[in-house]
Amino acid sequence: MTKNSPTSYRHAVVTGASSGIGAATVRRLRSDGWHVVAVARRADRLEKLAQETGALAYAADVTKDDDVAALAAFVAGHGGLDTLINIAGGARGADRVATAHNDDWEWMFEVNVMGTMKMTKAFLPALRKHRRGTVLNLTSTAGLAAYEGGSGYNAAKFAQHALTGALRLEEVENNLRVIEVAPGLVQTEEFALNRLSGDKEAADKVYQGVEAPLTAEDVADVVGYAVGLPHHVNLDQIVIRPVAQAANHKLVRQG
Repeated sequence: MTKNSPTSYRHAVVTGASSGIGAATVRRLRSDGWHVVAVARRADRLEKLAQETGALAYAADVTKDDDVAALAAFVAGHGGLDTLINIAGGARGADRVATAHNDDWEWMFEVNVMGTMKMTKAFLPALRKHRRGTVLNLTSTAGLAAYEGGSGYNAAKFAQHALTGALRLEEVENNLRVIEVAPGLVQTEEFALNRLSGDKEAADKVYQGVEAPLTAEDVADVVGYAVGLPHHVNLDQIVIRPVAQAANHKLVRQG
């Protein structure tokens, strides 16, 4: 089966699909002819996306065992899958270790790490049986290099990065393709706003003066390309940044 083969079995589950990169990925895959189950907690947003794209909507919290089990049963009853795309995640707070908030750290580990693990574990039997399965995890450049004020998010994304690498080693005998996409600065409607407790002024400053930060669509294009390649081609790790961001700590701002 090749990327453009009309007989390709291309059934994907995309988490974090109610906004940002997740929603953009659903749109990209549907435009490429994929069958998509779009997953997120906010049912109203999912329904709008489903009406727009023709994806199947399923409201679930990826950190809750019962929700994940019910989702796996739903997917099995609607054509199964060959591709799992774990995009659900996020950051809370920009505190240093000295002023870290336990609740923020616990939330970041639950969503970024435990959610990815629970989703992957639930769908591994189906992906193994398929013998041409793919798992793509959206991590972050925050999981590759630490920065001041990022300790909690760094820790969660480093853990998700490590999980991804271990999964690739553990499942290669099952012909499972494991891809990591690690974006740098991406301007979406919610990421910085959620991280900074809804402070719009502070969130806007994250992107202030950056000539062209990445967009959700930029990242979705990379995700779509990576999972659309012939199965024997594995893009182990893709780092994507705006040109203005040479490293986590090196960001050029105009004016």
